[in-house]
Amino acid sequence: MTKNLLKNISHPPDLRKLNPNKLPQLAKELREFIIDVLATKEGHLGASLGVVELTIAIHYLFDTPNDLLVWDVGHQAYGHKILTGRKDIFHTNRQLGGIAGFPSRKESNFDAFGVGHSSTSISAALGMAIASNLKGATEKQHIAVIGDASIASGMAFEALNHAGVSKANLLIILNDNAIGIDPSVGALKQYLTKVKTDKRVAAQNNIIKALNFDYSGPVDGHDLPKILSELARLKKVKGPRFLHIITTKGKGLQKAEEDQVTYHAPGKFDKVSGERVQTVKSVFTKYQDVFGKTIVELAIQNDRIVGITPAMLTGSSLKFMLEKFPERTFDVGIAEQHAVTLAAGMATQGLIPYCNIYSTFLQRAYDQVIHDVALQNLPVIFCLDRAGLVGEDGATHHGVFDIAYLRCIPNLIIFAPRNEIELRNILYTAQQGLKNPIAIRYPRGKGTIIDWHKPFQKIEIGKAVQLKTGSKTAILSLGTIAKNVSEALKLIDGKLDKLNSSSLFSHYDMRFVNPLDEQSLHLIFSTYKTIITVEDGAVKGGFGAAILEFSAKNNYQNNVKLIGIPDEFIGHGSVFQLQQSLGLDAKSLAELFSKT
Repeated sequence: MTKNLLKNISHPPDLRKLNPNKLPQLAKELREFIIDVLATKEGHLGASLGVVELTIAIHYLFDTPNDLLVWDVGHQAYGHKILTGRKDIFHTNRQLGGIAGFPSRKESNFDAFGVGHSSTSISAALGMAIASNLKGATEKQHIAVIGDASIASGMAFEALNHAGVSKANLLIILNDNAIGIDPSVGALKQYLTKVKTDKRVAAQNNIIKALNFDYSGPVDGHDLPKILSELARLKKVKGPRFLHIITTKGKGLQKAEEDQVTYHAPGKFDKVSGERVQTVKSVFTKYQDVFGKTIVELAIQNDRIVGITPAMLTGSSLKFMLEKFPERTFDVGIAEQHAVTLAAGMATQGLIPYCNIYSTFLQRAYDQVIHDVALQNLPVIFCLDRAGLVGEDGATHHGVFDIAYLRCIPNLIIFAPRNEIELRNILYTAQQGLKNPIAIRYPRGKGTIIDWHKPFQKIEIGKAVQLKTGSKTAILSLGTIAKNVSEALKLIDGKLDKLNSSSLFSHYDMRFVNPLDEQSLHLIFSTYKTIITVEDGAVKGGFGAAILEFSAKNNYQNNVKLIGIPDEFIGHGSVFQLQQSLGLDAKSLAELFSKT
């Protein structure tokens, strides 16, 4: 029986005791361990399977954590976590109270830099290398592992441009598997394909060499002896170096190799066959699919509509439009800044761009939203998927800041639908001659209405709706958190019915943050002494803060209470668990409302 090598490895010093000829067996065991855990616990599978050999080689040859290793993005880092002291708790990955799904500085000193968004590794590692030079630690190694989808981002190019003229002891390893979440796109992807198939391109017409890097590769990323040999050579080279390795995403699990998009994060699956565990099909539809199917319907009617996404065709469900209108659908790669200004350029020429960017990723294009869209008042339609708490991906992915960072921008309309029908109707309204840019924020996951495919109805911009009438307190909600509010009020009314009492609470869905429905607000503030705002975004600067500003501006003296995401970064766990911990679930809201 083959000795279990992984069983005796907890940290890299244990790994370095092995004879190099044992490392392929360790790679096999590490893959099996990742597959075994993720089959039942879920997570990002394919990317980590693809870099098993590279992970082992780096920790075997380099003196981590003294030598600094940065992953880009952290989807690749499961093997790294297992080999750096977290093997016994790896089963808690992405769960409430467990380890994070991405490298985190507060979790381990082997995680040199926190990552969740892409294309940051070269900048971070270069900054570390420059710091080492200034401290006189010129022998310290600094390694950035970056994917081929991530390196196409503008930030990565900016860092390459700087690193190439530095004297930094920097090693960049390009993990080239031709796919991020969806297949990689663009001219750089085409160039890397040529490099892999034509050695003359790598030797004579090499972009990386032109930027003053010591380039080597392409190397088979699953051939451990070759990787070890090349890394050992590069370890002795001074200055900026670049190793190009070719890997297969999902390596070691046939289903994951065959369907790399699905098996990026496949959910639960059979660890032997790789077949995904079939779950009971929900009668409800994901918000992303409501968006994706609605925009196709609108695009059939309006040939000026175009769809734009920065590398999230599947995640945003723009894949539906790509299938129907490939010439009007644009995946620009991991390039949020470009996506926004591209949309702005299209809008100047009369096109109607639906720019679909996850809420947390739009943060990376903030200047473009202000300078290129809002300042020129161009009618770009921003569709902010994954708004609010997103669950297990944690702090880097929660879309809780969008209201606060967008509502201060002039000209920009901000709308949050409370359900799928509202989302469908605002998508319709936005292309009906709207003169301003608009941001439409909606959550990850499924909605609450089975038959959401209704005839379109135009939404009046800036108009709130009253969902429930009561006598004492007004509750103002924004977006899909209205469901929790409504459930909370039903719990309260259920108790009141026993006392034969009428409802004390009115419930308003404000829908718009910009512009606020001031007519309704004047009526609310004139009628109710106590007003409670509820949102799934940051309280500081958010929707509730806008209501407080209205109150102060108009000299109202009402008691206003704000409920939402507190002034801290929220960790990982299921959305329901996080809502419970923050007092945003229906039961907690009912208890809070009852005390007013």
